[in-house]
Amino acid sequence: MSRAPLTFYEFFAGGGMARLGLGEGWDCLFANDFDAAKARTYRDNFGGDDLKEGDVWALSSADLPGRADLAWASSPCQDFSLAGQRAGLKGGRSSAFFGFWRLMQALDAEDRAPRAIVIENVVGLLTSHGGADFTALCQALADRGYAFGAIETDAARFLPQSRRRVLVIATREPPPHLPRGREERPMVGEAFARLPAALRRLWVAWPEPGAGRRNTDLAALLEPDEAVAWHPPATTAHVLGLLDDRNRGKLEAARRSGRRQVGAVFRRTRGGQQRAEVRFDGLAGCLRTPRGGSSRQTLMLVEGDQVRTRLITGREAARLMGLPESYRLPARTTTALMVAGDGVAVPVVRWLAETILEPLLAPGPGLIAAE
Repeated sequence: MSRAPLTFYEFFAGGGMARLGLGEGWDCLFANDFDAAKARTYRDNFGGDDLKEGDVWALSSADLPGRADLAWASSPCQDFSLAGQRAGLKGGRSSAFFGFWRLMQALDAEDRAPRAIVIENVVGLLTSHGGADFTALCQALADRGYAFGAIETDAARFLPQSRRRVLVIATREPPPHLPRGREERPMVGEAFARLPAALRRLWVAWPEPGAGRRNTDLAALLEPDEAVAWHPPATTAHVLGLLDDRNRGKLEAARRSGRRQVGAVFRRTRGGQQRAEVRFDGLAGCLRTPRGGSSRQTLMLVEGDQVRTRLITGREAARLMGLPESYRLPARTTTALMVAGDGVAVPVVRWLAETILEPLLAPGPGLIAAE
């Protein structure tokens, strides 16, 4: 006899990557996103019955049906980004989190609080304002009766993209056999150590993914050479001219290897001067949204003395996020890159569901304690 699906709300849903990662054993009760292009993409892939487009602050608990097992929130991360100005939880964009949390408080008052909450964000959440923002988040969870813990993970464990994120997992049903009130993993452990003693006592040491699950590299996800537009030689020469000595050394090593090598290039501003950084380790750098700066990655193909460059395509970005080929992307490349770059990596969500959320929320074998 099969069990009933677990249920969830998906806030800041974007293109529905958390929904894809949770999978068919989960039933979406409600989804929300403010961005019209992302909402269109969500409807193109999942229909619109569950989605309410608009500002999270305009929602009320009456918009949220039933009681969900899980509330997922990939709230805007720009104000936590290590590359940003670190406005923290008071920043205009990340303050959307409080619009979400206001709804969780209202559901709790109606005895409909989700059994578990996942908050996904950049790792800067752990250190923003010297840890004060993370402490405020943990206090908010504690005030509503949740125990909690955090995992720092990298999509590179599953996909050929370096994408570090923190997952805060909160529950009112903490597994009794998992370690409580201690944390030994380096970066998360530093954030834990900054918490007041009362919050440290509520901490759950969730298990985290092991290494070695990725079985492909960047080159395997790319379109055929003849199917894409390559830069003219002058543009490639300009990109190469932006490499510093260290990165030129990487390029020369790729040339000397005698093998076809694919690298990922980011343009960055260092000391007021634009530079390009290249990596040939089989990984793309972290995808970003194409709203300016160095967000759209350049690919570099090295075959002996020949070097070619081009921009990454929307479909390639989707593959780097773990989206299936059947996923319907926006027609415009810029919009497709925005949807992909603002999402959560699908295999990370699937791992979390398999390892923590489903054992926690569904009847059956319990969680395996971290070693």
